Amino acid sequence: MATYLYRLGRHCFRRRRAVLAVWIAVLIAIGGAAGALAGKTSDEFKVPGTEAQTTLDRIRDTFPQQGHGSAQVVFAAPAPGGATTPEAGRAVGEAVGRIAAVPGVAAVPDPYATHAVSPDGRVAIALVSFDHKLSDVTDQQREAVKAAAEPARAAGLDVAFGGDAYNKMAQVDGGEAIGLAVAGVVLVITLGSLVAAGLPLLTALVGVGVAMAAIMALSGSFEIITTAPVLALMVGLAVGIDYALFILSRHRRHLDEGLEPDEAAARATATAGSAVVFAGLTVVVALAGLAVAGVPFLTVMGLAASGAVVVAVLVAITLLPALLGFAGRAIDRLPVWKRALRSGAGPDGRTTLGERWGRFVVRRPLAVLLTGLAGLGLLAVPAASLQLGLPGGGSQAAGTDARKAYDLVGESFGPGFNAPLVVVVDAEGVPQPEQAVQAVAARLQTLPGVRTLLPPTVDQAGHTALLTVIPQTGPDDAGTRALVNEIRDQRAPLESSTGAGIAVTGTTAANIDVSTKLGQALPPFLAVIVGIAVVLLALAFRSVLVPLKAVAGFLLSITASLGAVVAVYQWGWLDGLIDVPKVGPVVSFVPILLIGVLFGLAMDYELFLVSGMKEQYVHGKAPRDAVVAGVRGGARVVTAAALIMVSVFGSFVFGHDPIVQPIGFALAVGVLVDAFVVRMALVPAAMALFGKAAWWFPKRLEKVVPRVDMEGEQLIARLEEQPVKEPAGV
Repeated sequence: MATYLYRLGRHCFRRRRAVLAVWIAVLIAIGGAAGALAGKTSDEFKVPGTEAQTTLDRIRDTFPQQGHGSAQVVFAAPAPGGATTPEAGRAVGEAVGRIAAVPGVAAVPDPYATHAVSPDGRVAIALVSFDHKLSDVTDQQREAVKAAAEPARAAGLDVAFGGDAYNKMAQVDGGEAIGLAVAGVVLVITLGSLVAAGLPLLTALVGVGVAMAAIMALSGSFEIITTAPVLALMVGLAVGIDYALFILSRHRRHLDEGLEPDEAAARATATAGSAVVFAGLTVVVALAGLAVAGVPFLTVMGLAASGAVVVAVLVAITLLPALLGFAGRAIDRLPVWKRALRSGAGPDGRTTLGERWGRFVVRRPLAVLLTGLAGLGLLAVPAASLQLGLPGGGSQAAGTDARKAYDLVGESFGPGFNAPLVVVVDAEGVPQPEQAVQAVAARLQTLPGVRTLLPPTVDQAGHTALLTVIPQTGPDDAGTRALVNEIRDQRAPLESSTGAGIAVTGTTAANIDVSTKLGQALPPFLAVIVGIAVVLLALAFRSVLVPLKAVAGFLLSITASLGAVVAVYQWGWLDGLIDVPKVGPVVSFVPILLIGVLFGLAMDYELFLVSGMKEQYVHGKAPRDAVVAGVRGGARVVTAAALIMVSVFGSFVFGHDPIVQPIGFALAVGVLVDAFVVRMALVPAAMALFGKAAWWFPKRLEKVVPRVDMEGEQLIARLEEQPVKEPAGV
């Protein structure tokens, strides 16, 4: 691999104008395709195979409105009884009539006719049904519905809009600009030059631009969940900057060693580029491995993010060497910081902070190891209380229409009105279907946790009925989950007594089923990830203990990060510091996404840090001296890379999106813990304790496992034996 990348790096350096032209052409072409082919992203988290989704698919022909978009229009008077006055009734009636005339609206029952008025007479709810599915509801239609409610506002009523149509998810708030700014500062401090610092940012933006345009172009042909492009943006920015930083830092080190710019770029692409390719492969495999969960929207998210990583790798090993060709020896122009990242030694030969830290760890490896484990153990404690759920109106930012509607309904009608369950009664073949439906309704009414049942909706044939069950608890409450399970447990007794079958569906039941499915998918997915890590690291380092130690560190990072997520988003810690929209269950796909993304990033740091230790050990250093040398050579670049990733991921925490915010927080904490505690403390401590045993590899495997030559040892040896010349095939 190193030999091929050496040739590629030199070729791109020397043919820099052609390489730059190709990437500009690619960006323009894919951007044009995105503009012409882009479709709509979806906010629906559907999981085929679950009872709620299967039931919904089965009844859509009979009850098509169940598959259509819906909304709530909540009319609130200033005082109790205010919504029941004649003036309020006329204003609400006029507003409902105007809403019904909005193109795309199928029905809006009058809240007074359906008795959808709160017991205190202050709030009335109009349920809006669209004539098409949720993903086809346009922003223009949403705004038209809002405008149609003007008569109610003019009468002094407060009007809020909620329901699925207004629970918009995964919207980028522009916080990524903060992350880029912080990343730029870190790069300037690390590299010491505005020119050098600008290259990783430029290449990352090009890579993200290509990846995002490709995703949007594909959205016209495939259903893409709204969160997918946001995750791709988040991961693409972080790895794009980091991969360029790794290669650029090695290039500048070679320049300091006296190599010509083209040779320095070629060798940097061969050595650091090999690690980038290998690290990128681990991220891609981990993200694509999300398909193991068997959840389509999660598979799409994984593929979108892995596509962004592939582009980031390609940009790093082709476009970056070309830009290095344009920079030449002017890479250090516009200097702002003398202690730039070059080699492990300080600018005047003094011992660096990284070396001092490495010697400290090696002198006290057991104490460092036990202290780190104790700290991570404490941070991981809350993870034992992890509860999963999906966001809804209650998860929206305070002050938004959707949140106001949710809170008004919960306060005026009870929390269960925000968590309706739809029970489908299939009485086909039953001699007296109407009596069977009534018997099922009577039984459901007696179940603990049921507040009330709404009148049934029956199909034209009279064989299938929909019973809307209002729980006593809200959508995130464990009591609602227990009620869903209890209703499903009644299936056999009710079929035996009435002959009718029942099934539970609706948004609340579907969210519960999705969370359960994702929770069940975690163990097998984690097992696959651990297996991949052991194989890849054994291949890279030809060691048994190094892969096992790396996996153990990864598991520590995951549990500690999940513990922090639970403490903040489920328990409400740091609520004054982090603007959590609503304390409650953690978004159900955050843990599995965290495992997939953090695995790849953790392996990045493992590769870049431990490969330096191996290189020194192979060249004759004692095991502990090799550990110190590896930390000295990798500390600053790993620290800078981690700070960049934390700044990029952390920038998404400042937004108010109920899905993106916890994902950004989990990844920021995960990278922070993995880089600074696990890789920079626990790994060197463990390697010092292992000694020579760290590099033991069975002789039988030695013969069959291929050599990756990730650090380019064989290539460098050949280059040093002969004068530098154009490699064959370039």
